[in-house]
This record gives sequence, C-alpha cells and structure tokens, in this order.
Amino acid sequence: MVLRPKRTRALKPLSLPSDSDCDDDCCEECGSGDSPAKLLLCDKCDKGYHLFCLRPILVSVPKGSWFCPSCYKDKKLKSFPLVQTKIIDFFRIQRYPESIEKPSLVLDNRKRRKRGSSLVVSKKKRRLLPFTPSEDPSRRLEQMASLATALTTTGTEFSNELTYMPGMAPRSANCAALEREGMQILSKEDTETLNLYKNMMERGEWPPLMVVFDPKEGFTVEADRLIKDLTIITEYCGDVDYLTNRQHDDGDSMMTLLCAAKPSESLVICPDKRSNIARFINGINNHTPEGKKKQNLKCVRFNVNGECRTLLIANRDIPKGERLYYDYNGYEHEYPTEHFV
Repeated sequence: MVLRPKRTRALKPLSLPSDSDCDDDCCEECGSGDSPAKLLLCDKCDKGYHLFCLRPILVSVPKGSWFCPSCYKDKKLKSFPLVQTKIIDFFRIQRYPESIEKPSLVLDNRKRRKRGSSLVVSKKKRRLLPFTPSEDPSRRLEQMASLATALTTTGTEFSNELTYMPGMAPRSANCAALEREGMQILSKEDTETLNLYKNMMERGEWPPLMVVFDPKEGFTVEADRLIKDLTIITEYCGDVDYLTNRQHDDGDSMMTLLCAAKPSESLVICPDKRSNIARFINGINNHTPEGKKKQNLKCVRFNVNGECRTLLIANRDIPKGERLYYDYNGYEHEYPTEHFV
C-alpha cells in the first residue's frame, strides 16, 4: 500500500491566539492542539478532530464536505436489497439457460486435488487454493449483498478486474519486466487457480466473506466460514494509473502495482471509483505486537503472463468470524498505521 502527500487544512498565520482560536485548534477527542495540519473541521458545527483520533481513522482530508460523528450520527446505513435479481444484475453474474448445464465446480476441484496429491510427498512447493463457497445459496446472497452495500455506500462500481481508463495508464504500461528488482512469476498451476477463482465468481459461486460496518474501523471484512491457508481471497482491483499522476491524490486506498526503475513508469491501483472486496480489507497496526498478531493475509505481487497482478492470500487458516487484515506496508513504509485500531 502506498500513501502520497494529501491535501491538508492550511495553517493560520502566526498571531497572538484568542480564546476562539484555541478552541478551533483543539481536537474534540484528545483535547490536544498538536498536529494542526491533521486537524479536520466539521462543515456543520466547526468542531475539530484529528484525522487519527477519528473512528474509523481518516488518513487524508476527504473530498467535499465532511461532518463529525455527532453531526453524522443521524444518517443510517442503507442496506442493499436482499433480492436475487438485483444482486445478480449488480455483480453481472452470468445467467445460464436451463437447457445448458452450468460449469462443474466439482470437476475443477477434482482436477486440482489430483494434481496436488503428489505434492504431499515431494513438498517442493505449496500451491494456491481456490475458495470454498458457502453451501447455502441464501447465505451467498447475504454475502454478496453485504459487499453491494459497502460499494454503493462509498459510491464505488463493482469491478473484479484491473481497469484501464482514458487519460490514465494504458494496459501496455503494465509490464512486469519493468519491476525494479524483478517480480515473482505465478506458476502455471497457480494461474489456473486464479482463473478458476475468477470464473467461480462470474457464475455466482461467491467467496465466504461478509462485509460488516464497525463504528471504529468502518467497513471491514470477516470470514463467513473456515478459510484454509494459501486460499486466494481476492485480487486487488481498480483503475491503473501512473504513480506520478497520483502524487497529490486524495484516495486513501492506493495499492502498488509496479515499482519500476524509472519512477515515471511506476503504477498504482486506485480503487476509489471501481473495485471489489479488497478495498474493504483493513490493515494492521504494524507498530505494536498486538497489531502484528492480527495479520492473517499477505499481499503478493505476481507476474501473470507478463502483467503485474496483486493478490491477497491467506497466510494461515482463518476461522469463521475472524476479521481479515494484512500489512499495508508490505513494500513501502509510507502508510501511517501507528493509529490503527
């Protein structure tokens, strides 16, 4: 995860402070006037809050108007309708005529088990696993509706692929060979697993993940059934752009895609307009032992057929009900996680 310089509230000219100035410069949560550049003022009541004192934490000044928790509390979260046709349309799930047999997951999984059986003996390499969807169709609808709620609330369009928009980086710029120190190549078997993961989602076989809203963390993701170690959780998706175009961007979820030797060729994924569940998986506080213990995912960039792809993968078994976390600073050390819950 990368963090670039953000817009901040301009500081007042040096002058003798009045009582009203002192009130304006104090955080309602901690009572301190320290870090005035990170003090955010409510557009309704004009009270101040440090970005890092808010729950959920803000890492940058938000675009447009911002209202403090007291002024915002009356706004209720609007859940996405738990209606199958609406959910299928929202996620563009493939529809199959009754006369056409749907692709068999059993066959796909049988093939993977057969290939993997010899690895138990050789132990040469542990391979990635596809997710195991919930058996209950109604539960899968609830999981999909929870993601649709988060996406619509944040004004984000669902996309399970990297997107290349006019005016941003073209697809030709996504060249894994440009990676500064080289990039791990995803094996043929693991590439098949990644493609299986994509195909499963396209036909409505959804990952067992639930997006929930926490008053301290905001939208966050938890396992809705046991998830095995090395399971592909999701690919980090969004608009691909040059890092140089995003130096002063207000987005708070940019992900590194390509670290090129030439900075002008480096790429980031921007999930603020188009994305998937990856946008709502939170990061650990990697400044405390307790925070580091919460990590149950790893973020890995792979060379997939010559292009860079970023995957979130389980790094241990994850029991049902446990929330998902990974280290935002896996490649850089620029994201301020010291105030994370």
